[in-house]
Amino acid sequence: MNETSKAARNKHLVVDGFTQFAAGNIDVLRTLLHEDFIEHSPGNPSGREAFIAFIAQAPVARARLDLKRVIADDDHVAMHYHMTTPDDPRGVAVVDIWRLTDGQIVEHWDAVQPVPEPAQVPHGMF
Repeated sequence: MNETSKAARNKHLVVDGFTQFAAGNIDVLRTLLHEDFIEHSPGNPSGREAFIAFIAQAPVARARLDLKRVIADDDHVAMHYHMTTPDDPRGVAVVDIWRLTDGQIVEHWDAVQPVPEPAQVPHGMF
């Protein structure tokens, strides 16, 4: 498989999984994440089952996720999205980076930033 089609396939897998997760299907993570999934975010557990149990209780599982852009390169897919909750309508800007092997996510990194008042970001966060 050439690098372009590999990146496109990985992008499709991650976007489809994100869409299902955002619609409330947490179980999609059971097929998307490798059993030895490695999590790089402080405080979040590694391992598919531990991560799913953690994420099911996290605010992201009940948040509105508005995908803004996706970039895929070889084994990596990066997603930029706006996460809001009823308690935090301004929300946070999130960038997730996923590394895939053989059609499953094997590693994850993220950066999360609160969305400030619009006057503080004249060109917007997204």
